[in-house]
Amino acid sequence: IRILWLAINVMLNKSVFTAPEFDAGKTYVYKYEAFIMSGLPEEDLARAGIKISTKVLISNEAQNTYVLKLVEPELYEYSGYWPKDPAEPATKLKAALAPQFAIPIKFEYTNGAIGKIFAPEEISTLVLNIYRGLLNILELNIKKTHKVYDLQEVGQGVCKTLYSINEDERLENILLTKTRDMNHCHERIMKDIGLAYTEKCETCQRESRNLKGTTTYSYVLKPVPSGLMILKAESNELIQFSPFSEGNGDAEMKTKQSLVFLEVKKELIPTIKAEYHQRGSLMYEFSDELLETPLQLIKISNAKAQIMESLNHLVSHDAEIVHEDAPLKFLELIQILRKVRREDLEMNWNQIKKMPTQRRWFLEAIPAVGTPDALELIKEIFLAEEISVIEAVQAFATAVHMVTADTETIKIFESLITNHKVVENPVLREIIFLGYGTMVSKECVESDCPAELIKPIQDRLAEAVAKSEIEKIILYIKVLGNAGHPASLKSITKLMPIHGTAAASLPMRVHAEAIMALRNIAKKEHRQVQELALQLYMDKALHPELRMLSCIVIFETRPSMGLVTTIANAVKTEENLQVASFTYSHMKSLSRSPSTIHSSVSEACSVAMKILGSKLDRLSFRFSKAIHADYYNNTLMLGAASTAFYINDAATILPRTVVAKISAFLAGAAADVLEIGVKTEGLQEVLLKNPALSDDADRITKMKRVIKALSNWRSQPNTEPLASVYIKFFGQEIAFANVDKVMIDWVAENAREVPIKEYGKKVLKTLLHSDIDFHYAKPMLAAEVRRILPTAAGLPMELSLYTAAVAAAAIKIKPTTSPHLPEDFELSKLLETDIELESEIRPSVAVNTYAVMGVNTAILQAALVTRAKVYSVMPAKIAARLNIKDGDFKIEALPVSVPENITSVNVETFAVVRNIEEPNVERITPILPTEALKSISKRTVSSWIASSDDIDVSKSSEILPLESEANPIVNYKVRPFAKRYCIKNHGVGLRACFKVETESVDFMKNTTLYNLVLQRNISFSVKPIEGEEVERLEMEVKVGAKAAEKLIKRINLDEEENVEDAGPVLMKLNKILSSRRNSSSSSSSSSSSSSASSRSSSSSRSSRTSSVSSSSSSRSIRKNINAAVLPSNSSSSSSSSSSSSSSSSSSRRRSSSSSSSSSSSRSVSDSARTSSASSLASLFSDSSSSSSSSALDSKVKAGFDLELSTRSNEAYLFLQNKGLDEEDIVLVVILRAVKNNKKMVGYQIAAYLDKPTARVHLIVAALAPEDKWRLCADGVLLSQHKVTAKVAWGEECKRYSTLVTGETGLVGSSPAARLRLSWERLPSALRRYGKMVDEYIDSEILDDLVHTKSKNSTRQIYITVAAESDEIVDFIVKTPMNTTYKKSLHLPVSMPINELKHYIPFDEVFEKVHFLITKAAAAECSYLDDKLTTFNNRTYTHEMPSSCYQVLAQDCTEELKFMVLLRKDSKEQHHINVKIADIDIDLLQEKHNVTVHVNGMEIPFTSLPYRHPTASIEIRRHEDGVVVYAPSHGLQEVYCDNDSWKIKVVDWMKGKTCGLCGKADGEIRQEYRTPNGRLAKNSVSFAHSWILPSESCRDNSECRLKLDSVQMEKQVTIHGDNTKCYSVEPVPRCLPGCIPTKTTSVNVGFSCQSIGESVDIRETTQAHLSCSCTAKCS
Repeated sequence: IRILWLAINVMLNKSVFTAPEFDAGKTYVYKYEAFIMSGLPEEDLARAGIKISTKVLISNEAQNTYVLKLVEPELYEYSGYWPKDPAEPATKLKAALAPQFAIPIKFEYTNGAIGKIFAPEEISTLVLNIYRGLLNILELNIKKTHKVYDLQEVGQGVCKTLYSINEDERLENILLTKTRDMNHCHERIMKDIGLAYTEKCETCQRESRNLKGTTTYSYVLKPVPSGLMILKAESNELIQFSPFSEGNGDAEMKTKQSLVFLEVKKELIPTIKAEYHQRGSLMYEFSDELLETPLQLIKISNAKAQIMESLNHLVSHDAEIVHEDAPLKFLELIQILRKVRREDLEMNWNQIKKMPTQRRWFLEAIPAVGTPDALELIKEIFLAEEISVIEAVQAFATAVHMVTADTETIKIFESLITNHKVVENPVLREIIFLGYGTMVSKECVESDCPAELIKPIQDRLAEAVAKSEIEKIILYIKVLGNAGHPASLKSITKLMPIHGTAAASLPMRVHAEAIMALRNIAKKEHRQVQELALQLYMDKALHPELRMLSCIVIFETRPSMGLVTTIANAVKTEENLQVASFTYSHMKSLSRSPSTIHSSVSEACSVAMKILGSKLDRLSFRFSKAIHADYYNNTLMLGAASTAFYINDAATILPRTVVAKISAFLAGAAADVLEIGVKTEGLQEVLLKNPALSDDADRITKMKRVIKALSNWRSQPNTEPLASVYIKFFGQEIAFANVDKVMIDWVAENAREVPIKEYGKKVLKTLLHSDIDFHYAKPMLAAEVRRILPTAAGLPMELSLYTAAVAAAAIKIKPTTSPHLPEDFELSKLLETDIELESEIRPSVAVNTYAVMGVNTAILQAALVTRAKVYSVMPAKIAARLNIKDGDFKIEALPVSVPENITSVNVETFAVVRNIEEPNVERITPILPTEALKSISKRTVSSWIASSDDIDVSKSSEILPLESEANPIVNYKVRPFAKRYCIKNHGVGLRACFKVETESVDFMKNTTLYNLVLQRNISFSVKPIEGEEVERLEMEVKVGAKAAEKLIKRINLDEEENVEDAGPVLMKLNKILSSRRNSSSSSSSSSSSSSASSRSSSSSRSSRTSSVSSSSSSRSIRKNINAAVLPSNSSSSSSSSSSSSSSSSSSRRRSSSSSSSSSSSRSVSDSARTSSASSLASLFSDSSSSSSSSALDSKVKAGFDLELSTRSNEAYLFLQNKGLDEEDIVLVVILRAVKNNKKMVGYQIAAYLDKPTARVHLIVAALAPEDKWRLCADGVLLSQHKVTAKVAWGEECKRYSTLVTGETGLVGSSPAARLRLSWERLPSALRRYGKMVDEYIDSEILDDLVHTKSKNSTRQIYITVAAESDEIVDFIVKTPMNTTYKKSLHLPVSMPINELKHYIPFDEVFEKVHFLITKAAAAECSYLDDKLTTFNNRTYTHEMPSSCYQVLAQDCTEELKFMVLLRKDSKEQHHINVKIADIDIDLLQEKHNVTVHVNGMEIPFTSLPYRHPTASIEIRRHEDGVVVYAPSHGLQEVYCDNDSWKIKVVDWMKGKTCGLCGKADGEIRQEYRTPNGRLAKNSVSFAHSWILPSESCRDNSECRLKLDSVQMEKQVTIHGDNTKCYSVEPVPRCLPGCIPTKTTSVNVGFSCQSIGESVDIRETTQAHLSCSCTAKCS
């Protein structure tokens, strides 16, 4: 066997493959061709490319060193329709490159591997890359023992390459194929520009890659004695790109190479005299293409002159209206500035810095240049004070995001952060420091960068922490957050409030900033950040806000399933409801995320939801929430996500922190586009608390004396009044502002120094005395996204997206005053001056967007370009006239010349090729052949809408080219589409048209990419209608007693009209009104009832009369055209004209029965509530037989109908259709269009006011004499409880009408309000939409409400709301389709019901409004029948100690704004003591009333209300007790009567109180918090901890209790030893010498100490509540 194996090896060694070799002393001649072409894959479409053809000479110069020379090189440009069009020779470019091609290069070649490359400096990097593309063919790594294998090979990177070797036995050749997969490259050579802020979305790229490519090399090798000789080599490279994932239809870049052996010569390549240098290896090197845009080639000959030429062109062509090509010209300016030297930049700046317009364009362009030289120039001119601070802010803010980050630019920013001019300006300091962090982040995106980059900031942070400079600490944290460098994690961790760190003493906002700074670090070190954030989240001793911020960080690190379920289990036992609510809502919203982006997190959160259930869903909106919603389309690879965080820490209405973020997903990349965060901690307190709160020493001493008695009392940290906001753009914070006292004082001080009044007067005088001609243009490079990568031929391929915009505005104002105003006029003169202003404004904007795929170099470009151009010009000419004295105001829109299209959008795709030797010559080929475009342009389809009232849009149709018009070469079908939609408005004489034109061919794929690149023209135009041209549009306003003078169309209010159709209705209404007048004089309830019955029967009779008299002869009656009719509150009268009473009654009885059965079938737990709801539902039932309706009607009559007798005169005038005269007109508005034929079209609005009857009337009439359309609105205030209005419209205000009545009253003892809407006739569209809304609400929103389906009156809607209390209402909504009602609906805020019924405290309007605002969200604590209900609405039994004060509620911050104490004396009477401002208020329950003492002096009950002389404090009588109001001090009210008391604190005090009433923070799981901040185990221990003990039984107080640690009576044995156990919680006990007379049991914790060991147990012991002392007590 061994001999056989050796024999096989000998046979195999005969066919061992070796590497290609080039023998010494010989020159090998090859023919080399390379063709690079970009475009769409289909034939007969435009493509662009470059072709290189040359002979290649290769000879051996030394061992492993070879010489390569190009002979007879040819360059070709291709821009045409593939494959029929030929390439054109680029003779001038070839001539320019010939000197470089004539120089041979040298390279190392060993065993088929290319080593170092040597070339003189005269050869540019671009030409050397072409050599690299050729040498890439020679790279062969042949293994001697394998025929199929793969390896990592160097070329366009280090990519996976598969080899396959076969033998052609017939020709004795070796066939080798190698395939390079460019999707799997470890070191892919690629340069990204403008993508620093994006993250690669790995999940998006799993199914389909946006950019994919492969290269295949095929070799024919011939064995020779020295090895192998390459006879033929071909390469085919295909790179495909599409921003979508559609499976086909990608744009592609093809590269073909061919190397064919010609001959072997004995002559060696002649040597040249040149110095060769090592110029790298086979790896591609980037050259000047980074400074070039693929949109145009610019040859720099005279930099200074070219820059000035571009600037002057932009200034001259964009003075008034921006030119549509201005964005491209702006890009040209940027490109020139990128290519010039720094000295040229300085020379140009020195030339134009005193030319205002050119200076502005230059400063707009220089930050977008993005080079270190440009940044250095901005720095130098700022330090030289050649630009203003505003210009510097704009320049640096733009440069931060446009400048390419490298070591040089980072050093420039580092030098700026130490400059005193930057440090002294707060805005610049913020921009430069944040920009420094951004530059570090951009530098570290693609590769690891040294930690030294952030060391300057770390050093400053350490220094600021040592000096406790909080503002600097926050700034440096934000800088490190922007940088996102992993090395900064240690510095930030030192600021975390972790146990044992010194940072725990720093303000909480520092901790919050440190946590949020972890998010950018997590993008690189998510594991470490995740662990730190989880540690913070699980630390229950931390502030809830910090834990919620940690939760945000955790979920941004894409946690695993295990981590999410761990958090879910922690939430189940979480005591803080804010944290629980926030985490639950965050996971719930993520679980609903359908996006591929968050698929793993979504799955984990779905599991977490099953663990948690839905219990936390019931928490209100005052608890913290996180909301996330996203959308992602896998086919389009397009999506967006929005996230909002609502963070609260005390259930206040105004949250502590709100963060909103928008993210976008596009083409396999993800980016956080915009994030805005607002912190409002302290803002609500600043706005609503008393700013004049005195730090009176006596007041503070009194409160501290009380607090001292509490066991280990610990104050809460005082929240510094502060609001802050920050803005992040693409994950980088670009600006933030802290609104604190220092900033407010600074703004106030500067505001006082600025003479605002004088400045405003100066501006006004300038406006009225001189013409204004103002022009302004604003350019912007909105987007520059580029990806550059090499092709197999050595030329770079670029994928890029550019968006540039230029906006301009020209404003002209010409003033005229009569009489003429002098130069120094007084402002009072304006009241007597007629002022006319004629203004013309021409805003315009041009936006150009380019998408490019192709070759981009400094000398030649060949690419497929899609260009989208948006151009809009919207001029306007307006004249205004103002006469204050006469009350005249007139504004006119005058004719102005407009372009053919106000807005146009043009999209076209073309192939283009250009070279530097002919920069002004571009070979452009449209994507579709010219023949197709011509056939399309010959035939179009257009349609338009004749008028706005009659819309008729014709359907689109395909138009095929005629056979006679088709070019024989073009054998495909053209699919054009052209359509125009127009709307005419004859009133203003204008026609607006929207036009769309597109084209395609039948063989093109129907994909999104193809649809985007096709030619499209979209335009919007506004033109006058022929024959109906409008001279001007006018609006005139006249106010005052002479307003009637402006009337154009006189309306006779008492004209005789033929009212044939309305006669029966008016007869019916007269009967109704006469019955009302007879019934209005009745005084007894019985007569009122009978009159109501009479009205009902009268209504029925009038209804029947109406139906009969409709066929009778018409009569003429006298009426006012503006009169409104008010029916009685009998609901049948307003709708009786539609049906008879008997049929209506029967239907209502049926609906009532149906309602009853429906209601009984519903499952309701509380029968009493069902009964109450049913009675409420029948409140306005039409069924007269309902007893419940009668009972409730009798309850509401006093409130809802009382005004009919108290204001009978006003009602009579209204009901009798009293007309208003022209003397009553107070306002006239004329809206009209004056046409060239002097015909007026428009509307006239006249408002009448009759103060004696509290009546308002409004008439809107068409101005055209033949147009009788009008709108009449009539309203009257019948009483303080009722207002009604009628609105009618149509011809002579007769076609449609509706009646609206609003009234207030009582339902039982509850205040109520009712809105009633009835109508005679409504437009069908309005009725249809009303039914749709009704059905939608019924099925989607009100499923949980009690509602009864019934057939109500078809012409009425009732909405009734009755308030059971300040926070509970009942309501009814009755529509023609159904009746919906709800009993005991809880409101999120409190309504001021009692205050509106009786009085609102305080006298000043501001204080009244302040009181109502604070009351709406106040937290209430109350006591009744030994049951105490805390601020958090938790109730427990409270057995009070005798004669000892307990703290009910107090401000637990260091400010001690208020304190409320409670004591029960020996007579079981409650005494309440309120300490606020500089007074003590005592409320004492005595017999049948409450006595009030202020600072020991009694205030008689009859002397109330009492007002504090300086502070906003008021004491009033209220119901059976007394109430103290002090909302500005945090105490909304304290009420006390004989049986109960209640305390309310304002919303901004929530979370800052303590005492028996709790913290008012919504945390019911942490309710029993003792003075030292610990949680008591039960309510008894909690209540005892707030007792104010006595120091001696001989003091003036009657309290004889102390809080002491007691010994447990029961013996405890530990390891056989008896130990003593003492309570760890203080227990109230009698003072020495006193004996208890009343006790209660309390369960407390005991600590039992033994040698080396302690045991904690809980046992019940006795607490003393009342004591009796002997004379010898101490």
